[in-house]
Amino acid sequence: MLIHRKIKVFGRVQGVSFRDAASKEAERLGVSGFARNEPDGTVYIEAEGEDGSLEEFILWCWHGPPASGVERVEVSADKPAGFRSFVAE
Repeated sequence: MLIHRKIKVFGRVQGVSFRDAASKEAERLGVSGFARNEPDGTVYIEAEGEDGSLEEFILWCWHGPPASGVERVEVSADKPAGFRSFVAE
């Protein structure tokens, strides 16, 4: 079943290629959606996919790429939006 999650990643997550790495990880897992930098220094992600793949993607968000320093990840549910790919905005 397709599920959709809104994810907000806090910490040292901008300027460390977090969005590009998230895009590659999403592609590997078959997850679609987008990631963008927010003015408050966080990375905001909307992602959807099958339950197991999406959970694995969320676990990846807790560490991100090597240069990142994730402090916290907030996740909330939403209705699927029908994303066809994953884009690093």
